[in-house]
Amino acid sequence: MADPGAGRRQRGRARAAAAGLVPFAFVVAMAAYVAGPGSEAIGLGVPLPDVSIERIDFVDGEIRAVVRNTGPVPVSVAVADVNDRIQPAAVEPDGRLERFESALVRIPFPWNEAEPYTVGITTDDGTRFERRVDAAAPSLEPDAGTAGLLATLGVYVGVIPVMVGLLWLPFMRGMRSRRLVFFLSLTAGLLLFLGADAAEEALSLASGVTGEENGLDAGFGGAMLVVVSASLSFLALHWAGGMLARRAGGSGNGRASPMAAALMISAGIGLHNLGEGLAIGAAVGLGEAALGAFLVLGFALHNTTEGIAIAAPLAGSGGPRRTPVLALAALGLLAGAPAILGAWMGGFLYSPLSAAVFLSIGVGAIFQVAWVVLRWVRDMERGPGGPGAGFPGAAAAAGLAAGMSIMYATSIIV
Repeated sequence: MADPGAGRRQRGRARAAAAGLVPFAFVVAMAAYVAGPGSEAIGLGVPLPDVSIERIDFVDGEIRAVVRNTGPVPVSVAVADVNDRIQPAAVEPDGRLERFESALVRIPFPWNEAEPYTVGITTDDGTRFERRVDAAAPSLEPDAGTAGLLATLGVYVGVIPVMVGLLWLPFMRGMRSRRLVFFLSLTAGLLLFLGADAAEEALSLASGVTGEENGLDAGFGGAMLVVVSASLSFLALHWAGGMLARRAGGSGNGRASPMAAALMISAGIGLHNLGEGLAIGAAVGLGEAALGAFLVLGFALHNTTEGIAIAAPLAGSGGPRRTPVLALAALGLLAGAPAILGAWMGGFLYSPLSAAVFLSIGVGAIFQVAWVVLRWVRDMERGPGGPGAGFPGAAAAAGLAAGMSIMYATSIIV
């Protein structure tokens, strides 16, 4: 026998759905009118074109520019010039660009290494856009040799320092509560510095203050792109951390288990090192980085502290008595190996948009992990056997100060 109330419930759900869609339809219709036929009636004026020159590559006898339409209207590439001299150019796949569409402009030109060049693109309405390169350098060829070089740099600045930092685990294991609070707080200080450093880089890149060669076009939202990307990363890692805490047997108060916390820290640091690898690869591709022994040493000192951050949760009384070597190696690779991927992406596929997004994702991940570690420190200080001085107590405050000071001191060397 059919349920007489089922039809009423179904009609009620349909009315509720319609009630939710009607306002949305009005907003869409209004936006379409304002952007289309209503723009002249309202008096908004004529929308102006905007073209971003995202990347300039120097190859044998040719300059290649990747351009993107970041304005509100379609544009057509009409003329290209180098140092204010019009040059013949070919546009691939074609010269007409819809909004956010990109194209490759190939300009035959006998360029010289280390000389400055300004590449200009003029659209069909006569508007010109330019980008300056202070010193031309041959673009990286995507071959096995170059990929191996970038991978080696990623290993030196990412994998090896983190693995070395993990060697602190036997020293920290079995520490008394006050000393462990210090090291966990030091971990939080390290992470807070990493997050602030990545946020500064991402905001500088997104706002275009890093110079014409690396700045992100304003059409992508600038600082709001960083805020949204970092927030989504924070929330995604927070959700993943809750899943790890439940599956790995977290404590009754919702705190992650030591291994789950170490895994979260490794993932957050890995996202940060991905952004660091992007910067290294881009610098090599632009021929601007003197990546000698001194620079590699600076990165090694800076990133060794990341291994300490991973080891700290495993060293407490709640951690495993013995951590398998393979598990430690996996944690170290999760944190350090993304620097290799970032170096490849930065060297071969760099763009200001991807760099800003990946740096912002690292910001959100790092701050989320720092929040988890600080929560852990707070619970330890308030719990049985803790220092009992409240939060932050002397040990926690000293650890936070030491962590940020160490990272600042080692960052100066880089």
